[in-house]
Amino acid sequence: MDPFSNIDLGIADWADGIKQWAAANRGTIQPLKLFLNDSINSVESVLQAVSPVVMIVLLTLLAWQLSGRRVAIIVCVALVALGLLDPGAWALAMTTLAIVLFSVAMCVIIGFPLGVLAAKSNRFEGAVRPVLDTMQTIPAFVYLVPVVMLVGIGNVSGVIVTVVFAVPPLIRLTSLGIRQVNQSVVEAARAFGASPSQIMFKVELPLAIPTIMAGVNQTIMLSLSMVVIASMIAVKGLGNEVLRAMGRLDAGKAIVGGLGIVILAVVLDRITQGVTRSGRERGYRHWWQGGPTGLILSIFNAGKRTKQQGETGQRQQTQPRNVKQEGQDGE
Repeated sequence: MDPFSNIDLGIADWADGIKQWAAANRGTIQPLKLFLNDSINSVESVLQAVSPVVMIVLLTLLAWQLSGRRVAIIVCVALVALGLLDPGAWALAMTTLAIVLFSVAMCVIIGFPLGVLAAKSNRFEGAVRPVLDTMQTIPAFVYLVPVVMLVGIGNVSGVIVTVVFAVPPLIRLTSLGIRQVNQSVVEAARAFGASPSQIMFKVELPLAIPTIMAGVNQTIMLSLSMVVIASMIAVKGLGNEVLRAMGRLDAGKAIVGGLGIVILAVVLDRITQGVTRSGRERGYRHWWQGGPTGLILSIFNAGKRTKQQGETGQRQQTQPRNVKQEGQDGE
């Protein structure tokens, strides 16, 4: 009644052979690891070099431009609260933000073309679907073992694990957004002589932007959720603070790290959600007509109109004098 006790397929030995192969060939991927490590460190250095006040102002202005004044106030309050959590919370948050931003950028570079290809090819979509299902079903801890065998510990391993964990929603929603575009619009563009590339970039992608940005939003959230798990392989930032607090049963440090991650999630979520709203939904036509850019343009245009009105008034005042002078010359 227990036939499986005498059957051994050798899966454990096969996996151990993969481990030995990875250890033997680890040097072949060292150039790629060094490139990724330098890139991550560059992003982190830029974020750490900017003072907290300047960073708060920049992110608030960005939120105002993309999402409106109300979201800008929420972002400003959240960032100030992040700085007040702990004297070292801001630096840790910038390290986490650098890893998340780099991971999301890699997800977009990899996931967006694959999503477009899946939308255009049913065969490719059918082949990639079980792979995406597997990537989203396997527990996140399982990703750590093969990545550490190939790359080792550090921020690069954390980025690779995060990309593998967070890229499936972007691929799925990019494909879904393009497939949901109204075919009558596509047929109308084709009837007017639009090429396939013009249909893609001027019809399908603009109409699919809300769904694609929803995929980017989900990718950002999954990247932040992976921060604590990736800290187990020596990834720095707020996740490492939470992990250390768990090891020492330090509830205060754990709460600080957890709240920092939550605040970053709120800030990034509100900013990315604002991108999906069109200008007409906000009450204007183009994106530059609102936010700080719209305010600067309105002040500039008001000054320009005042100058034009002054010049017009001067011309109207000088015109009767010229007419009177001509009448006297005629007499």
